[in-house]
Amino acid sequence: MTAARTRLAGVGTALPGDPVDNTALALRLGISAEWVEAFIGTRTRHFALDLASGAVRWSLEDLCTDAADRALADADADPEDVGFLVLATATPDALMPTTAALVADRLGIDQVPAYQLQSGCSGAVQALALGSSLLSAQGRGGKPLGLVIGGDVCSKHLDLAQDFRELPPAQLVNYVLFGDGAGAVVLSGESGTGRRARLAAADHWLSGLGRTPGQRVEWFGAADRHSGRPAVTEDYKAVERQVPVMAREVLDTLLATLGWTSESLGHVLPPQLGGRMTERITRTLRQGLEWEEVSCVAETGNNGNALVFCQLQRLLPRLGAQGRAVGIAIESSKWIKAGFAVEATT
Repeated sequence: MTAARTRLAGVGTALPGDPVDNTALALRLGISAEWVEAFIGTRTRHFALDLASGAVRWSLEDLCTDAADRALADADADPEDVGFLVLATATPDALMPTTAALVADRLGIDQVPAYQLQSGCSGAVQALALGSSLLSAQGRGGKPLGLVIGGDVCSKHLDLAQDFRELPPAQLVNYVLFGDGAGAVVLSGESGTGRRARLAAADHWLSGLGRTPGQRVEWFGAADRHSGRPAVTEDYKAVERQVPVMAREVLDTLLATLGWTSESLGHVLPPQLGGRMTERITRTLRQGLEWEEVSCVAETGNNGNALVFCQLQRLLPRLGAQGRAVGIAIESSKWIKAGFAVEATT
């Protein structure tokens, strides 16, 4: 568990284009808007490509750079104050160079470490944990700030030429659940200026020993790109069974480790799979308590590693002088549990 003396100095997000509602998405894919609303519960999402033509309008690099720019502006900070950059994604623009290095170049950041974590939804929490550790390790001689970014462009798997009406629901869900976006936070030390909040904890735990992966995303090279394997597969029923239970385990672990009571929580940031699933998870977590849920997925779609930052952007203005919040992310690929805690500071 990363016990952090880390302040959240600034936050920024970037969502590409106008929101795409269920009617527009269903019309383009030739499916039922009512099915999307009833089964997924997500009302809108954003795509980095133009839904009409299929033309790509934003890269992951573009979105991450925009989010980082906004986080730096929110922290009233300059790129030369950044001592390291960590970027989490499951959908890099290329294998090399890393998106992290390209974003650093766009921002004018040089001569500092730039890390890229390849992970699904838990990657954003992994990046926060790594960023907090790096900030602590820099010592007095290091630059005062760290930049942590998460983002995904899931629409790269959206093949608009295929007949979506022929897909079974288990495959179709992957094309209506996800969206695109990026988010970033600026981290500072305990004595740093910025928002009146600190990252009290951030960690993740592998929980997939002996379990079949719940999701697989392929990488195809020149030799196997025509193998016939689907690019994305997901066991949505396993996700439905496992994620609420695992989310509760993360909440209990964080509270026990920090010595917080359930009653002391003002806000919970639940896993953001889809609108309907998030409602189900929240019911499992709440157990009669009166904390406020901080969710965004019904409006943003599941944009992977951007979600935690979109939630944080909504949380920080609501946190209050004595506020406490816990955030949870569950990655179904090999069943990774991740969580973090935020506490108001004076």
